[in-house]
Amino acid sequence: MPVTSVVKDPEALSLTVHAEFPVEVSRLWDAYLDARQLEKFWGPAEYPATFTRHDAAPGGRSNYHMRSPEGEEFHGFWEWNEVVEHKFFEVTDGFAHQDGTPNTDLPANQMVFTFDPTPEGTKLTITATFDSAEDLEQVVAMGMIEGTRSAMSQIEQVLIDLRNYAENFSTDAQILSDTQVRITRLIRGTVEQVWQAHHDEQLMTRWMLGPEGWQMTGCTIAQEVGQTYRYWWEPQSAEAGTGFGFSGTLLESLPQTYERTTEQMIDTDYPATVNEMTLTPNQAGTLLTLLITYPDAQTRDMVLATGMVEGMEASYARLESAF
Repeated sequence: MPVTSVVKDPEALSLTVHAEFPVEVSRLWDAYLDARQLEKFWGPAEYPATFTRHDAAPGGRSNYHMRSPEGEEFHGFWEWNEVVEHKFFEVTDGFAHQDGTPNTDLPANQMVFTFDPTPEGTKLTITATFDSAEDLEQVVAMGMIEGTRSAMSQIEQVLIDLRNYAENFSTDAQILSDTQVRITRLIRGTVEQVWQAHHDEQLMTRWMLGPEGWQMTGCTIAQEVGQTYRYWWEPQSAEAGTGFGFSGTLLESLPQTYERTTEQMIDTDYPATVNEMTLTPNQAGTLLTLLITYPDAQTRDMVLATGMVEGMEASYARLESAF
């Protein structure tokens, strides 16, 4: 059992968990910052989690929900306050409604995750501080201590099972629901390089090409919230068909970490999607996560059937070679 102690301090209004793991700090750190790994152990074993947003930077946000054995969903959020790489991060942790807005009827807390190297691996300390003794007692009564122990008991196996998965340099698509798909790609490059490649028109025309035989002939990037973008591709051979493109609006941006846009195929009546890109530093490079929200399952399946994932992998491979 990784948990060595759980200490409730009514005077400090805190709950502190100490745990030890036989892996280096960077491996455990990456497990918490990678939504694909975190959702394997965040929460009790009987209530698997799904993270639909996870930007690990000051000003960022995480949205997640846990599903009970009966299919009921319980939603939560993190607001990221401070991050010191491989040392600690602090978040405001709270309950949420289904639409992601905070549920103020239930207590929130300030949670600090501290990672300390040891001769055997890493000591993890999680300290949750509450606004009042009543809030502390309420979450304890709701099973927070038991849930934390259950979550911690899963981490060690996750670290073993996902070692190769966490270092997989290929584009992967995961269907999260009828309307959401999560695309992930670990890219050999820094966060700064990957962000710049998505916001420099000359760079983008060199790598965002999809399968061989296409060229990007139009590229207007939205640099500020409210601006629109427009991308257009043409085949190098007339036999390959006609050109196509996408346009949309930048809805939200946290530079070098997160941005949310709409996307619609130009000159078609196809429904628009909402795309959320997150960049997370990783020991091996940068984890790019793209959450796509479709209007329905039919549109989701139609787009996936076009070979979108394969085209994205070809583009990301070119992106790496551009660094």
